[in-house]
Amino acid sequence: MQKIRVDNFSISVDGFGAGPAQDLENPIGKNGMGLHQWFFPTDAFQQMVAGRPGEKGIDNDFASKGLEQAGACIMGRNMFGPIRGDWPDGAWRGWWGETPPFHCPVFVLTNHARPSIEMEGGTTFHFETEGIHAALHRAKQAANGMDIRLCGGTSTIRQYLKEALIDQMHIAISPTILGTGEHLFNGIDLLKLGYKCIQATPSDKVMHIVIVKDK
Repeated sequence: MQKIRVDNFSISVDGFGAGPAQDLENPIGKNGMGLHQWFFPTDAFQQMVAGRPGEKGIDNDFASKGLEQAGACIMGRNMFGPIRGDWPDGAWRGWWGETPPFHCPVFVLTNHARPSIEMEGGTTFHFETEGIHAALHRAKQAANGMDIRLCGGTSTIRQYLKEALIDQMHIAISPTILGTGEHLFNGIDLLKLGYKCIQATPSDKVMHIVIVKDK
């Protein structure tokens, strides 16, 4: 059955999925990179970005499962890049170089239209200006029955979560305090929306939480 899922999404102890002041030097906001220090050393990540072995164990088990191929992805404009407002030109093509790690159609939520960008390795960025439901409809069509991954950022996940459209979330709670930034669950009643926690697995670096929609 096709699922809408969130994988390998890290938050701080105080609930923030990104720090403030995102820019080229701070793609996840100030101090935001600290959220993902469990993920970067894993074998799954190292094999994906560098073709070399990394650490095995609990963190890698979750990372590897979360990186299983999806049929389509959805992300917010802020995750695609630091540019705000109208696109000044076509120069910005994402954070990931010419071969992004998605290898499928990626629908970027934005208020500003832009032609699709076909990248190497099977990734094509489409810029969706008609909202989260239209993006999900297009992603489902493009996925051909495979799962759809919500890549982030925090605001995008919150929008889909408020509509109870997410089937499963893997959240890694990092021993980091950000104090401010983008909070993942603030003002969202997960119980009222029909969600439950089915797994809590600690590693040496984070607490892995799995939340699912109670059918």
